[in-house]
Amino acid sequence: MTSANPLVRALTVAALAAVALVEVFPYLWMLTTSLKDLPSVTQFPPALLPHPPRWGSYARAWNSGPFLRYALNSVIQTAGILVLQLFFGCLAGYGFSKLRFRGRDACFLLVIACLVVPPQVRFVPLYMLFSKVGLLNSYASLILPYAVSALGTFLIREAFMQIGDDIVDAARVDGAGLFAIIFRVMAPIARPTLVAFSLFSAVYHWNDFFWPLVMTTTDAVRTLPIGVAMLREEGTGARWHIIMAGSMFVVAPVLVLFAVAQRHIIRAFTFTSLR
Repeated sequence: MTSANPLVRALTVAALAAVALVEVFPYLWMLTTSLKDLPSVTQFPPALLPHPPRWGSYARAWNSGPFLRYALNSVIQTAGILVLQLFFGCLAGYGFSKLRFRGRDACFLLVIACLVVPPQVRFVPLYMLFSKVGLLNSYASLILPYAVSALGTFLIREAFMQIGDDIVDAARVDGAGLFAIIFRVMAPIARPTLVAFSLFSAVYHWNDFFWPLVMTTTDAVRTLPIGVAMLREEGTGARWHIIMAGSMFVVAPVLVLFAVAQRHIIRAFTFTSLR
């Protein structure tokens, strides 16, 4: 059994390396394609590395539209949604984990049921609602439909369930109010879960294409994914090197965010009881 351990470990490492290569290769291909010129992109057989690398595609992609405005809109949308989701998620998580009231479990089941409802299903009624109140093509139409997250409520509630009632009682005895208990006592303890959910939420809404596409009509509130999609519509052909350069503007912040927050993701899934 002992002699088999090195072989098992080697096979495990090899399998993980193969999976990692499959996951990383599309990003590597995107990066190398963005550094080529169009003839190098369309040549056959394709070459992985550019000879030499050409950085002009990034300048051309950036100057093809108001990408600074697109980036600012993406930041406003992502940050606004995240702040509201964390705020309401912590309130709901506290209510479902520490308060006792009739119908609590039934209400929580309704929250869980919302996880199976895709955003495309509620698109038509929400579009009509925002159209009637004059909020189309605004930050409100991008942020408010996602202000409450069923997934965030579920994850935060599960994290708050791991916090002992004696901690909450001690904070209440010390004179802490409801908001102080939630945001100054419980939220710091559940930080790994909050960070992990924040990462998932930020990545999803940063890359979201469908909702900004149907809710915006001008560059004033369009986001980065829309701007990248518009690169393909310019000119007479598919300028893949410029499209890939524009895509790097969207992907690079997400990769940096994952690199910074990866330890919090691991801690979120190993969050144990404090009892």
